[in-house]
Parts: sequence; C-alpha cells; structure tokens
Amino acid sequence: MDHASILALYDRDMREGAQPDSPDARIERIGGVVRQVSSARGWNGVVWSDLDAASADAAIAEQIAQFTGLGREFEWKLYGHDLPVDLGQRLRDAGFTAQPEETLMIGEVAALTLDAEPPEGIRVLPVTDAKGVDLVAEVHEKAFGTDSSRMRHQLLARLAADPDSVVAVVALAGDTPVSAARMELVPGTRFAGLWGGGTVEAWRGRGVYRALVAHRARAAVDRGYRYLQVDAMSASRPVLERLGFTPLTTTTPYVYVP
Repeated sequence: MDHASILALYDRDMREGAQPDSPDARIERIGGVVRQVSSARGWNGVVWSDLDAASADAAIAEQIAQFTGLGREFEWKLYGHDLPVDLGQRLRDAGFTAQPEETLMIGEVAALTLDAEPPEGIRVLPVTDAKGVDLVAEVHEKAFGTDSSRMRHQLLARLAADPDSVVAVVALAGDTPVSAARMELVPGTRFAGLWGGGTVEAWRGRGVYRALVAHRARAAVDRGYRYLQVDAMSASRPVLERLGFTPLTTTTPYVYVP
C-alpha cells in the first residue's frame, strides 16, 4: 500500500469531498473549511481544512461564530498531517477541548483476513429496524459508558432514508447483546467506514470484535468497495493490524461547547 497516495485519496474523497452522514445534515464549503451542519441530535463539525498560519485563527473564529449562533456543540476533527502544524494549539487557545487521540487505519479489502468467525455461543444478526437499533444502543451504553441517544437517532434515520448506506450488526450471547458495530457506505468513493464497534467487558478478548470487523469487511467486498477506514482507539488497533489494516495518521477530535 502506498501510504501517501492512499492518504491523499482519503483526504480528497472523504474529507474535502465529504457527504452528509444523515438525512438532516448538510455539507458547507466556506473558504478553506468543509463542515457538516446538522440538527442538535446529529454530528456537527469540521471535517477538512486547508489553512495556513495567516488564515487559521480567522477560520477558527468563523466556525465558533457559526455553530454558536445555532446553539450547537461541535467538533473540529484534526488529523496529524493537517496544517498549520500548530493548529491543535490554536484550537485549544480558542476554547476547544481535545478528546483522546485515535489512529486512522486503512485496509485494502483484497488483502484483509476475512475468515474470522464468532466464538462459540455467539450469533451475529443484521440490524434493520428499531428493535435491532435498540440492541445496538444497549451495547453502546454498556461498552462505552456514554449516552446512546444521538447514535440511535442517526442510525434509525439512515435505515429509514437509505438502508443501503449502512450495514449494522449485533452479536448475541443467547438473547443478550454483547457487541455491536456498523459500517457506513459512501457512494461514489472507494471507502467504507467502520464505526461504533464495541463489546461489553465480559466478552472482550474472545474474538467477537474481530468477527464483526470481518463480517463488515465481507459486506464491503460484496458491495464493491476497495478500502475500509477505521478511527481506531488503542484497544482495537492491535486487532485491526492483525487483520491487515495499516495506520496512516492520527486523528484527534477537538470539541467546542458554546
């Protein structure tokens, strides 16, 4: 894999050429910034920027004014190769709070290990309706300890508006949901994104997460996507590397609360 070429392709298709991630969102391109504006229950933030030392502070101030005027908390998704090199510090100086750093990992589906099966006692079911989304939300809250209402709203909206744009799955031990994940498909690009993969503590380290990655990767192959993208936390990065994913850069969410 040519890391520089793939990263440039990712920046062009998934960031500069971003598409809305839900029916109630829109993409705006203002100067050197590409942002998504959504409802209060959706994701609001900056996905791409082309700035330098002379333009960065004014662009930051403009985004704060825009989202504050809407009464929205928002995120500036900063990547390790973004310019200027001190953009993270400029965001902190402007009142943003950095969240834990993640690693952007890319896997070429033809080179991935896709034969991982669920461990004994686990069955994987597709999520296609509100009942399934409730199971995903239950796993999300238990695995991450955070509120799942925003994720639940977005997943329900995507399934209702365009069910072919998302693949969601839940792993059950008997009738108890123990892991869940989704894959978001972006038409016109070569990338499918893996999101929300989480496993409750009692089932971690048994291969459930690995099986859900492989399940979604096979679905991406069936739909003709060439690359899979993951913003990986430190716990999932080793699993993804064993499956054939490659780290390309870091990404850090910077959050601004009005």
